[in-house]
Amino acid sequence: MQKILLVDLINPTAEAYAEKYTSAEDALLQELADYTLHHHTESIMLSGQVQGKFLEMISCMIRPMRILEIGTFTGYSALCLCRGLAPGGLLHTIELREADANRARSYFDRSAYAGRIISHTGNALDILPGLTETWDLVFIDADKPAYTRYFNLVFPRLRKNGFILADNVLFHGQVLQEPVKGKSAKGIQAFNDFIRERTDIEKVIVTVRDGLYLIRKL
Repeated sequence: MQKILLVDLINPTAEAYAEKYTSAEDALLQELADYTLHHHTESIMLSGQVQGKFLEMISCMIRPMRILEIGTFTGYSALCLCRGLAPGGLLHTIELREADANRARSYFDRSAYAGRIISHTGNALDILPGLTETWDLVFIDADKPAYTRYFNLVFPRLRKNGFILADNVLFHGQVLQEPVKGKSAKGIQAFNDFIRERTDIEKVIVTVRDGLYLIRKL
């Protein structure tokens, strides 16, 4: 099979067109994005304008009381998801790397959602069992080989008709290869196969950026 890369999955002209016709970022999100793109060695992990607005739209449609994010990075996606919170709602976000967690908190504290975002630092597999909330919306965007384990930890606490969004389910096009190679791509492929076979959910892969799996609990 011909090798397919992320640049082939997203036509740059189409992406630029989508950005042009997508609502602009506010000043804080723009500052966060600029900092990440120019100072972070893994800036490719940033959700960005189009995906960020998509996450915001999903959250606004659901109007969740409790959001869980697994993988904070520098905080862009959390701030987008927060825009749909119902009055009194909270977002919990978990980040393994202390430097990224601290950077994200610096933006959270300056946002309209200061006090409504609970930031956890550490391994999500250790933190998740201690969170006793009932989740309306979960966003998974962390260690790829652990996606299935994350799902199994949060699914029992997801309300009926609640949603899980899993990012990077195309993993830079690597899951389109035969055979799938690399630890992260294999982890994503195993997760996609696991989700496909479940009958207690509705699911659809949306080809936004690096692929988003939208999952609804029946």
